[in-house]
Amino acid sequence: MRGHGAASNLAASGTVAEGADQMPAPIDRRVLLRRAASLPFANLIAPARGEASALIARRVFFDNPDYINVRLSPDGTQLSYVAPLDGVNNLWVAPLSDPKAARPVTRVTDRNISAGYRWAHTNRHVVFFRERDGDENWRAASVDITDGKIVPLTPETGVKAFLQESDRRFPEEMLLRHNQRDKRYFDMYRVNIVTGASALVYENHDYIALITDSTFQLRLASRLIADGSAEVFERGPDGSWAPFMTVPIAETDTTQLLDFNEDGKTLYLIDSRGRDKAALFALDMATRQTTLLAADDDADIVRAMFDENRRPLAALAITDRMRWHAVDQSVANDLADLSRYGAGDINFVSNSDDRRLGTVHFERDTESGEFALLDRKTREVRKLFTQRHTLDGLALRKLEPVVIPSRDGLRLNGYLTRPVEAAAGAVPLVLVIHGGPYYRDTWGFSPVHQWLANRGYAVLAVNYRGSTGFGKAFITAADHEWGGKMHDDLIDAVDWAVAQGIADPKRVGFFGGSYGGYSALVAATKTPDVFACIVDLFGISNLVTFMATIPPYWGPWISVWKNRLGDPGTETGRAFLVERSPLTHIERAVKPILIAQGMRDVRVVAAESEQMVNALRQRGVPVTYITFADEGHGFVRPENRLAFYGVTEAFLAKHLGGNCQPIGNDFTGSSLKVETGAELVPGLRG
Repeated sequence: MRGHGAASNLAASGTVAEGADQMPAPIDRRVLLRRAASLPFANLIAPARGEASALIARRVFFDNPDYINVRLSPDGTQLSYVAPLDGVNNLWVAPLSDPKAARPVTRVTDRNISAGYRWAHTNRHVVFFRERDGDENWRAASVDITDGKIVPLTPETGVKAFLQESDRRFPEEMLLRHNQRDKRYFDMYRVNIVTGASALVYENHDYIALITDSTFQLRLASRLIADGSAEVFERGPDGSWAPFMTVPIAETDTTQLLDFNEDGKTLYLIDSRGRDKAALFALDMATRQTTLLAADDDADIVRAMFDENRRPLAALAITDRMRWHAVDQSVANDLADLSRYGAGDINFVSNSDDRRLGTVHFERDTESGEFALLDRKTREVRKLFTQRHTLDGLALRKLEPVVIPSRDGLRLNGYLTRPVEAAAGAVPLVLVIHGGPYYRDTWGFSPVHQWLANRGYAVLAVNYRGSTGFGKAFITAADHEWGGKMHDDLIDAVDWAVAQGIADPKRVGFFGGSYGGYSALVAATKTPDVFACIVDLFGISNLVTFMATIPPYWGPWISVWKNRLGDPGTETGRAFLVERSPLTHIERAVKPILIAQGMRDVRVVAAESEQMVNALRQRGVPVTYITFADEGHGFVRPENRLAFYGVTEAFLAKHLGGNCQPIGNDFTGSSLKVETGAELVPGLRG
């Protein structure tokens, strides 16, 4: 059963609107990977004679976007969004009547605030979240947009916090949870967002998830047991707990308890029990009878949209593209109006309380995403903001959905981007693999795909077994298959690209972060003949040491890890984990490897990279190791992203033969440190 965690694209760092309704949260054990300035067109690099296309400056792809998470205030009179201020993402507000009159209401200078924030029902306060140097301790604060006064809502250091509940009945209050008392569990507090006063509501010693209703009452809670299943309990009026339901381990990635309706008598949930693809249901709390509200034959329902009265409006499934299922006719009308306005995958971002107005995001692959305003009374849609104005006029490449057959008969959903040069035949290929592993790649603008395609590479992303959204059987097919069939899927994808005439088999590179970084190291030590070079971002080298160093708030999930990956507490389980660890097979590694690590990473600690680097160096394998002192699990600061991709581009060009923009001043302001192997990458030693 899903917790309050979320994932996003490593490179995008909040470029898409998917985080619009998400808050920083306790990290779901499924997720390892978290989301990782204007340039005039005169700064684009001119093409050299004979080149197929001009190189686009890296900054265009990897700088912070111009607008993230554009939301309406509850009364529909104001807009808010996250956008850069002197290069650092801050919170901005503007009158809806005059969006150009926007002004920043926060002025942080060290590190981006979270893309997830929430308007209070006062219509003058916004709750936002910040962390320090990638430590994932997201603390909450409110800002009064009239005078800029900021009030801390949670302890300022050493605490991870997230929003539990907000409702218009309590305009000056919210429920927040944080782990100050016990790093493993999150207690619940009723917080006054105007004064910062906080009162403990529930001291949590057992549960990974708490479900509350619109009256701020705690109704349900879930905990994980030894076999990895989730036990859900219902709280009685006297505070006692009674069994409510059990979610088997096979269902925990595809079952979510969402919310209660306004009177608290109906629970809405996404559920896969008794079916392969998860669907949206309504459960009567008195009779325990369920009613099917929305389902998709090809994919899981992964999200539901509600109105301010907590009435379900629509449900989302994602196959190769987003597919909305209207529960209420009003959303069918919305989708018709939005489709007439323009192309792209539609994400509903926010609504005014009366639902007359809504902000939406159009995700597109070959141009910038766009935020627009939907007026449901006039049935009009009007543009608000272009998300990345530096993409205007650039020749970007399509992100093509593809289906790849695995050797044992699974259908692997993937996305292919072909460079201009592909018209002449096979080209070098970069396999780009997502983290998680219980996460997935989706369609839209991908900075990594567009950057690599612009350099002359074909780019292939693969939703290997274990990726979410394709049914529970597809997820459970990954049980005990780290470094096994999950890796076979990636090799099958490379073979497919070669057989299709897309990829030159002698020029294939691997690029992955977190679990994708683990896969990169598996590629280096299990199938070295397939790849010419490897790029590993904060990947796991030793599954035993990885499981021993997980952050405390992952502790409650350890039973799931033991049952799905392997149990280091048993002789058999430990032997399995050792055998599936890249470090165990270091003698097979021969190809050049670039490894990057954030030194504040609490998920995959620096020791995972360091022990791999040391072993490679002892064997004389060409390895370059770069670190960033002020980053965690993903590179958030634009200066660091630019430095990382500058090094990576030079590394790939050397070994795969693609085009390369000189590093120039792309290290300026970065905390990049080359620990070893500078001489192996052109431009690093100068």
